[in-house]
Amino acid sequence: MAPIGVGDTLPDGQLGWFDADDKLQQVSIHGLAAGKKVVLFGVPGAFTPTCSNQHVPGFVNQAEQLKAKGVDEILLVSVNDPFVMKAWAKTYPENKHVKFLADGLGTYTKALGLELDLSEKGLGIRSRRFALLADNLKVTVANIEEGGQFTISGAEEILKAL
Repeated sequence: MAPIGVGDTLPDGQLGWFDADDKLQQVSIHGLAAGKKVVLFGVPGAFTPTCSNQHVPGFVNQAEQLKAKGVDEILLVSVNDPFVMKAWAKTYPENKHVKFLADGLGTYTKALGLELDLSEKGLGIRSRRFALLADNLKVTVANIEEGGQFTISGAEEILKAL
């Protein structure tokens, strides 16, 4: 399947998320994104160096600027279980806006056409690093990285596109 691109509609999918009351919820991407401007970004794995030290902090630290430019939701997706995503989210106590969503089986990542086989590193099927901007479910920006790069999918690139 070809990766999602500009002009495509975000597929729907159910992802695990711990809400403010620490209750595990299954949330729908369409439920979170329909009628809104959203950033959906994905990373290969929780607690991995580039993801934890650069990619996620960029969106956490620039969330207010993204919101000021009209972004309603900032959604992080990773092929990890919801408990790992909850623990990872807690390492960013300053986070007020990024939702850490778990794609435990990689089903949503596959629907986006963004799966990455990292079996040779012992990680199995994960997500490519990416950042999408969507307006009412239509993708307006699709910054999808090649290999292990981190050059076009950061918060700065999305801010420039707004």
